[in-house]
Amino acid sequence: MGATAWAPAPELLTEPERALARGAWVKLIGGASNQDLAAIEDLAGIHTLAGVHCLDVAADPAVVAAARRGMGWAAARGARRPWLMVSLSDGLDPHFRKAWFDPARCPPACPRPCERVCPALAIDGRGVAAARCYGCGRCLPACPHGLIEERSQVVAPAALAGLLAELAPDAVELHTRPGRLEAFAERVEQLRASGVPLRRVAVSAGLEDGGGSVEGLAAELWQRFRLLRRAGFRPLWQLDGRPMSGDVGIGTARAAVALLERLAPLAPPGPLQLAGGTNARTLALLERSPAAVPRAAGVAFGGVARRQLQPLLQEAEAEGRRLLDLPRLWPRALALTQALVGPWLARGAGGGGP
Repeated sequence: MGATAWAPAPELLTEPERALARGAWVKLIGGASNQDLAAIEDLAGIHTLAGVHCLDVAADPAVVAAARRGMGWAAARGARRPWLMVSLSDGLDPHFRKAWFDPARCPPACPRPCERVCPALAIDGRGVAAARCYGCGRCLPACPHGLIEERSQVVAPAALAGLLAELAPDAVELHTRPGRLEAFAERVEQLRASGVPLRRVAVSAGLEDGGGSVEGLAAELWQRFRLLRRAGFRPLWQLDGRPMSGDVGIGTARAAVALLERLAPLAPPGPLQLAGGTNARTLALLERSPAAVPRAAGVAFGGVARRQLQPLLQEAEAEGRRLLDLPRLWPRALALTQALVGPWLARGAGGGGP
């Protein structure tokens, strides 16, 4: 595919609110703790050019600047700028952690299974490259000696208002878990007090690792809905089926769709977006579920979107250049991305959809 063969998607499909209403919304999850600036810039550029509606990245000034550089590259080629969303948490959360270990403690003969299972290629003989680690946790049980630990990162309440003012995002995502309503309420108040205008406040929640029932999760979301509406925010519900696992296989896609199917009749008002385990199989599975289809506002792709471009990102890195500046590489990256997100962007194009 040549660099001149691409044309921007129709405006109707790239306008975020209309896309949510049509069930055609697509978000790229850059990783709530991913600080690989070169990769984020390239991913942002390619996914903006492919027509996604939102880029969700870490609440970090350098990360946001990298995402905006990538968006600018795509905008110069005729793409509409997506919303920029930053991720926050109301407490400890696996999305906001980094793996760490002291490589000096590793036995010399260790075959390093941690390195083999790391989807971000963040582990080598020198330890964990913190910028690349996005907290998936696959290395933790893989270490036969139990040497790997996790280190969490949470934005302090006092720092949030200033950080949001600096980042000026279009939207915020709050990661939450059952039982943390008070902490969630405090975060919502911090968002309100910051005065930063937000188009949506996404709430990321699921059953993974938290146990409980779908009914219990629905009750928690209703409580958060009331807090958000009282503060004047419009919610977007991100249903996290199997967090950070979309590159694993079809089973994770089934988990994401199953959560939507079970929660849809019980959920509060607002768009329901699939996430957590989503991949190229998700849409076909969704369309087999008459109960889930009407409530599916769209999808977020994380690990699968990043991993499929990884060989091209590595090739560019080996040359010390942006993938976006290499005409032999970025059209290939765009074609891969379009194959993943295109079916969702076209969803309901004939006037149907949710």
